[in-house]
Amino acid sequence: MSQDYYELLGVRRDASPEEIKKAYRRLARTLHPDVNPDPETHERFKEVTRAYEVLSDPKKREVYDLGGDPLAAAGQGAGFGTGFSFTDIMDAFFGSAGSRGPRPRTRRGQDALLRLTVDLAEAVFGAVKEINVDTAVVCPSCSGGGAAPGTSPTTCSVCEGRGEVSSVQRSFLGQVMTTRPCPRCQGYGTIIPSPCPECAGEGRVLSRRTLAVRIPAGVDDGTRIQLSGQGEVGPGGGPAGDLYVEIQVAPHEVWTRRGPDLHCSVTLPMTAAALGTTISLETLDKDTVEVEVRAGTQSGHQAVVAGRGVPHLSSSHRGDLIVHIVVETPTKLDGAQRDLLTELARLRGEEKASGQFSTERRGVFSRIRDAFNDR
Repeated sequence: MSQDYYELLGVRRDASPEEIKKAYRRLARTLHPDVNPDPETHERFKEVTRAYEVLSDPKKREVYDLGGDPLAAAGQGAGFGTGFSFTDIMDAFFGSAGSRGPRPRTRRGQDALLRLTVDLAEAVFGAVKEINVDTAVVCPSCSGGGAAPGTSPTTCSVCEGRGEVSSVQRSFLGQVMTTRPCPRCQGYGTIIPSPCPECAGEGRVLSRRTLAVRIPAGVDDGTRIQLSGQGEVGPGGGPAGDLYVEIQVAPHEVWTRRGPDLHCSVTLPMTAAALGTTISLETLDKDTVEVEVRAGTQSGHQAVVAGRGVPHLSSSHRGDLIVHIVVETPTKLDGAQRDLLTELARLRGEEKASGQFSTERRGVFSRIRDAFNDR
């Protein structure tokens, strides 16, 4: 082959498929007949398109890199010295050689995943959030057909629209007929002689869209919301896949979620815990609840406000607010304060209190063991 396809596209021989596609799209914008009607430019556009057709297909590119002609008809491959491969034998004997017909250019697009961070109140009560999504959409220039405006796909001259070619060859097993996807049209049955310069024949382009997502009340970290048909459009303008929005809940400065309940910690001075008090808490409902702390409350006590937690996704029932009490012991006392505490210790008989020790709760097996040891 006299022409260097890599040189025609202006890419290295180890260029990635994405680099090859970008190079072709760049050249097609200036060489397309609709932009430049000059006959010489038109001929160069055909050469560039032929180069892209070969280098964008992994199998054709491999044949080209090995010095073969990737655009030749089927039956020229290697194997057993006659252009016949072991795969051909397997196809013929195990039923893979039957007629399959042309494969469609239009296919369903892939699903997409996007992560969305919301605050705790939005996760608890629900919200509507706008998100920006970068996905493939139908090409506005060719409407998904893949052909340049004013042109259309043509029937493949090699397979005559069947999408496959058959060959009969001799091997050490005798004559075997095999059927393979047409190497000229890649099994589609049609050729796009003038690919759309906007999408390079893909029928889709990358675009940014803004979507409104309704977040139901009660979602949690890792919850996924499915938006049907909002994923990327498939090749050839095929049906779009689905978009999944994964919720991530940002930490709150006061409340921490544990299942359907909301937890917070409140630090009280020792005197308030001993005498009892009432504390005011602002909830996520933007109102205030009064929590009673009884006299003699110990550190670690939990006060519960029922029905003010997180709604369940499947019902209107809500969890609770759990308030953890932390009793703070003073670390710095002035003289008057020390005298008052000393007098209180005297009145309670605690001047020489050394602490009370409790034994670990014994289990059933420990009690049985002790019963046998006492005999």
